[in-house]
Amino acid sequence: MATFVLVPGGWKGSWSYEAVVPLLERAGHAVHALTLTGLRPDDEETAVASANLDTHADDVLRHLDRHHLTDVTLVGHSYAGMVISAVADRADGRISRLVHLDAFVPRDGESWWSSTNDYFRSVAAAGAADTGYSIRPPDGGDPRRRPHPLASFLQAARLTGKVAQVPRREFVYCSGWEDRTPFAGLRARLLADPGWLVHELPTGHDAMHEAPQAVAALLLGEGAAGVAA
Repeated sequence: MATFVLVPGGWKGSWSYEAVVPLLERAGHAVHALTLTGLRPDDEETAVASANLDTHADDVLRHLDRHHLTDVTLVGHSYAGMVISAVADRADGRISRLVHLDAFVPRDGESWWSSTNDYFRSVAAAGAADTGYSIRPPDGGDPRRRPHPLASFLQAARLTGKVAQVPRREFVYCSGWEDRTPFAGLRARLLADPGWLVHELPTGHDAMHEAPQAVAALLLGEGAAGVAA
């Protein structure tokens, strides 16, 4: 039995994995889908204003501690690639597999802001105009999305290199939104790195809802239609 910890991307909560979780559980695995500080419906404005990348990494680390989790497959979507990288760097060997699901893979000193593209920087800047400390969700999309803590997008990752000690590191490139994706250059970088396994899904960014069975199959190591390594 594997243990999956699923971390959502910007503006989202545990519900973003709602179509994938039962598929993993039916296969006999333990699944923990998280919602990060500042993204919970009952979080106070002070939590939203103060949450940064360290806060979100600590959320995951506390969950590992509370549930005594080891040998974890840690999955992060989009922004959460920043989070799971920070967690793996600090988790003292408890992470056995990282899966960056159309997600950032930062190097030391990089942030979401420095790693994304001009399109998403403009989305963030416009979205922060209301409060100055949170970014409203982009237009359209799931109505459950919440304003995202701005500081978490701006804080640089502080990495010691321990991420490279995770035995299995995977990146999933979603190729169905190439007009806006910030991950094309990252895909090229990781394809050239023998420490990474790179997959491709022919979906838009929200692969968990567009193709949950393909995402689950990939996480289960079974491959999926439209996936190429």
